[in-house]
Amino acid sequence: MRVGLQIPVFDFGAPRDVGPTLRAVAATAEDAGFSSVWVMDHFFQLDPFLGDVDQYMLEAYTSLGHLAAATDHVRLGALVGGVIYRNPGLVVKAVTTLDVLSGGRAYFGIGAGWYDREAYGLGFDFPTTRERFEQLEETLQIAEQMWSGDNGPFDGEHFALAETICEPQPVRHPRPSVLIGGNGERKTLRLVAEYADACNLLALAPELVKQKLAVLRAHCDRLDRDYEEIERTSLHRAGRGEPADLVDDTLELLDALADVGIQHAIVNLPDVSELGVLELFGEEIIPRIAER
Repeated sequence: MRVGLQIPVFDFGAPRDVGPTLRAVAATAEDAGFSSVWVMDHFFQLDPFLGDVDQYMLEAYTSLGHLAAATDHVRLGALVGGVIYRNPGLVVKAVTTLDVLSGGRAYFGIGAGWYDREAYGLGFDFPTTRERFEQLEETLQIAEQMWSGDNGPFDGEHFALAETICEPQPVRHPRPSVLIGGNGERKTLRLVAEYADACNLLALAPELVKQKLAVLRAHCDRLDRDYEEIERTSLHRAGRGEPADLVDDTLELLDALADVGIQHAIVNLPDVSELGVLELFGEEIIPRIAER
């Protein structure tokens, strides 16, 4: 099993301290053996889940470019991008740029979006759930076309592109890994089976992860897709209890996720700017998970 790090909070002191601290977090995670580093794609903090709505929140792709310059080999991505926040041509160009500048390390993390407060707050359209999923599917189709070298038009129900030019093409072959995030069985996991290289299941107990992966396998069987081609990832928060329990609790969680089929467990941590917790992962958790 691989272990990834999601960075969901950026309250690292004064604004001038945010950039250096973020670089230090990513570099320490890479040295500790994390396989990937991720940021959320939000404009407001997730009130009440992770903090107050007006706490620091960074734009995802600017942040990922910053992290690309601070690291050498970890994979990088948004976990996950909101389809309503960027024109599809722009987001595919942003992911491609991240991939080129990082030497082929980009994931294209994408989902239907859900946080209506930040959308209304900053003036973005917030369509119905059905429309957002239709937009998500068209965005996935546009990404496929832009990364295929086909420069022709795309004419969808929601998006029309006169020319799908994307130069330079990605470094990663045949494309950046497309990761769709979400737990929905009827729409999200069907889109994973049809379009994605990876899924991400959010904050589910291992027994529920097992159920969702069974649904994904069924979609793959119906679409004649090889289930084993899809990287199975999850996102959980680690370190909720006392610091002394972090190692044992995290190992127990990761073992249980591995048992039900997760290959890449992504965690977020409170107080990630205290770099010692990342070093603890490198010393006590990641090597033991690799051994198991």
